[in-house]
Amino acid sequence: MKDLHTHTTFSDGKNTPEEMVQAAIRAGLTEYGISDHGYTPFDESYCMPQSRYGEYRAALAGLREKYKGQISLRLGMEQDFYSVPAPQGLDYVIGSVHYLRCGDAFVPVDEDAAILRGAVSRYFGGDPYALCEQYFDTVSRVVEKTGARIIGHFDLVAKFNQQSPWFDEQHPRYRAAWQKAMRALVPSGAAFEVNWGARNRGLRTVPYLTDEMQAYLTALGGRMLPSSDAHRAADVGKFG
Repeated sequence: MKDLHTHTTFSDGKNTPEEMVQAAIRAGLTEYGISDHGYTPFDESYCMPQSRYGEYRAALAGLREKYKGQISLRLGMEQDFYSVPAPQGLDYVIGSVHYLRCGDAFVPVDEDAAILRGAVSRYFGGDPYALCEQYFDTVSRVVEKTGARIIGHFDLVAKFNQQSPWFDEQHPRYRAAWQKAMRALVPSGAAFEVNWGARNRGLRTVPYLTDEMQAYLTALGGRMLPSSDAHRAADVGKFG
């Protein structure tokens, strides 16, 4: 069993890389990856400064040697659509969309439901499905933009929709938007995460990639990969 989407104190995680590796061993994982957030210049609150990229690689190299024989460690990075290019020497990249470009503004889709409602009013003429369409259009290009082999939390735009609904996930325009994006991405061969991060944090009762999305992806011949999106040691390897 493997878990390749996790975060440490190099970005917005709560535990050090070694604490996360130890948690992965306790969880019985055979393969574990750290994928801290690559640098996004317009929002430095959650990501790793470029000046720490060398330290990041060195830390994982040291842990790989220390825990050799106990677990297979991989060095990744989660690249936002608008992140600066990823550094060399990574084992893999996760491509994600955390922001919408609205004129000169970058609107976060995973920070707060009120921000999304405000963006709908300010930038999308009160039409929530227009925002969702822009989101999935951006997602449809994330592999091309980031070089990712893993597609992160495909339907992140729905993060707050159970606790604070602001659109109907069964609306024909929403379903058409995500289906179009999925069809565009499947030929890349990148794996889609079944991401349990929001479920583990009590924000959703289902993972990213709902059952309907998983069924549609399977019919398209796409690949899926479970991930915890853990930001703390207690959630490493926690899939549901």
